[in-house]
Amino acid sequence: MADAGSNTGSDLLFGRLKPQAPDALLALISLCNADPRPTKIDVGVGVYRDPQGGTPILRAVKRAEQILHDTQETKAYLGAEGDARFVELMRELVFGGTSRDAHIVGVQTPGGCGALRLGAELIKATGADARIFIGQPTWPNHAPLIGCAGLPMVDYKYYDRDSHTILFDEMMQALEGARAGDVVLLHGCCHNPTGADLSLDQWDRVTAFMAERCLIPFVDLAYQGLGNGLEEDAAGTRMAVERCNQALVAHSCDKNFGVYRDRTGSLFVKVTSEEVAKVAYGNLLSLARTMWSMPPDHGAAVARIILDTPELRADWEAEVKEMCARIRSLRTRLAAFDPRLAYINEQNGMFSMLPLSPEQVKALQTEEGIYMAGSGRFNVAGLSDANVDRFAQAVVAKL
Repeated sequence: MADAGSNTGSDLLFGRLKPQAPDALLALISLCNADPRPTKIDVGVGVYRDPQGGTPILRAVKRAEQILHDTQETKAYLGAEGDARFVELMRELVFGGTSRDAHIVGVQTPGGCGALRLGAELIKATGADARIFIGQPTWPNHAPLIGCAGLPMVDYKYYDRDSHTILFDEMMQALEGARAGDVVLLHGCCHNPTGADLSLDQWDRVTAFMAERCLIPFVDLAYQGLGNGLEEDAAGTRMAVERCNQALVAHSCDKNFGVYRDRTGSLFVKVTSEEVAKVAYGNLLSLARTMWSMPPDHGAAVARIILDTPELRADWEAEVKEMCARIRSLRTRLAAFDPRLAYINEQNGMFSMLPLSPEQVKALQTEEGIYMAGSGRFNVAGLSDANVDRFAQAVVAKL
């Protein structure tokens, strides 16, 4: 037998790894970056762009960063819970009048992704045989984030791309098959990838159903303020949390504060009693400790300073309104270009889906330098004032 110390075979450890398909969005970003055409259009990556096509740092963020630079005295750890005041302010932003509910606990997370993963791990830690019901299509990273926690997922049809409509009856029919204790993943606003949000009437119906059947909403609220306004975009989430005695909300500041690379988010969990809340909070801290130990501080500190400083908060709210209005104006402009794009103006937020085949999407990339996901999802907010008409013209030619 060969001596174990002399065995250098590649199958001992890393040689056992299986090749992984590259992330489609990351691959798209690389392709776009490598394209030398000055007229290329990137509507794949999900960042907000101003009329000139840039992704600016918000005025309020710049000013808050200067305050942080001038006043921060240490880079010592904050703890697994993160910035406690940031979490408190996020509670108020998300939940409004119910933010003081003692049955709701929260922690800071590395972006919305961290919040989703932590929520999935908390569900797994309960030991319950809970399934996650996920409407399709959804954000492509939802399934990997939740699946890594080992939770079973049940897909149902949410949106029909050809008719541009929410399949609400099919959604409700699918939830009829859910058991008490099952979890329903919901987009709080600005549905990614479709832009097709539940109406308040539909939120009313689905949350009443979930409360009656003891189903647990898990709301992904990643674009608050970019659909119809900060308060309006939180209405469905608040309805779900108020009606159901257990709930999870993953919140992100990446988009509405424009701090994409700072990974700033939070997870909130509503439980049935103050005693259970203490236990849930302890579990959140324990799980966070095993995944990232302490969340990054910079983005949360900036958001805290903004929301705690009346002048900066007013300026930030004005900037969010500006971004929201710009997205709405782009939707109106696209919808007016051709009747087949009219549905875009009925949707919300940064994303919509075009009824294009992967082959048509590839042709737009090759012929026009237009980069979007193969599903036809495109970032409305990725368009500049100068290229929106060329984009619409190229798309309509393929429809």
